[in-house]
Amino acid sequence: MRADLTLFLKGLAMGAANVIPGVSGGTIALITGIYERLIEAIRHFDLGTLRLLFRGDFGGAWRRVDGRWLAMVLAGVAVSVVTLARLFEFLLEWHERWTMAFFFGLILLSVLYVARGVTLWSASALASLAVGTAVAVGIALLAPATENANAGYVFLCGVVAISSMILPGLSGSFVLIIMGNYALVLGAISSFSLGVLLPLALGCAFGLVAFSHVLAWVFRRAPDQTLALMTGFVLGSLVVIWPWKEAVIATIERDGGEPPKEIITGYRWFLPDWGSTDTFVALALMLAGIGAIWLMERLAGQDREVAGP
Repeated sequence: MRADLTLFLKGLAMGAANVIPGVSGGTIALITGIYERLIEAIRHFDLGTLRLLFRGDFGGAWRRVDGRWLAMVLAGVAVSVVTLARLFEFLLEWHERWTMAFFFGLILLSVLYVARGVTLWSASALASLAVGTAVAVGIALLAPATENANAGYVFLCGVVAISSMILPGLSGSFVLIIMGNYALVLGAISSFSLGVLLPLALGCAFGLVAFSHVLAWVFRRAPDQTLALMTGFVLGSLVVIWPWKEAVIATIERDGGEPPKEIITGYRWFLPDWGSTDTFVALALMLAGIGAIWLMERLAGQDREVAGP
């Protein structure tokens, strides 16, 4: 029962993290010690599981996808989307700097915890760290592409966005902005446009299963290099999460009578004002974020001890 509650809370944190630009649920999964098992569970949504379902072996299919474990994580994500995620949306609108400060502290310490999982910092691991950091920073600095409603491109957006969501350090919503179709997807959701939603959903489904196979394969072949690469992704994401910045806003006109949509196309970064009370509140929340990740790591460590070798 305690293990189920812990999994639920980790899912809760994963769901809330996806609301924050630059933070992904994959980051939370990685630092709370459930990432590899999550990827393995997703990877087993394949033909083998379908065959078990067609044979009527529902129990076998459930065990193959690690059903009980996965259900608790996804339940936490679902509850977060309709509760905590709404709270963070409110906080981002009215107290963005303080909210980002909390998550900056959380991600800052998580870099150390993720890096600790690398057993040997070889030259290839250090190179992977550098590449991961450069990619994450590069994505943050990219200018957004123009909107493209072509079904093939929308499918590709689904593949890339869902892959980013499960990849630590990369935000699926931010990637959609870079690919130019963030406003298009929002409009399609509000108007239930199947011409956009269907290829997007197919891309997400394909990307989720296919990318989980890729991740599982590279984890087995090069665990240190893979973890170092992900450490770089998380480290590079701090550029987007830095609290003292101004968003560069663009207004996107939408078809079908939909109102214009303002989206973030980039950021202007600056240093904090040390004479402002706001700065010290942000620093206190940054320390609270550090404390939160320390607590999550402590819980993850206790769960690993209970599970045994």
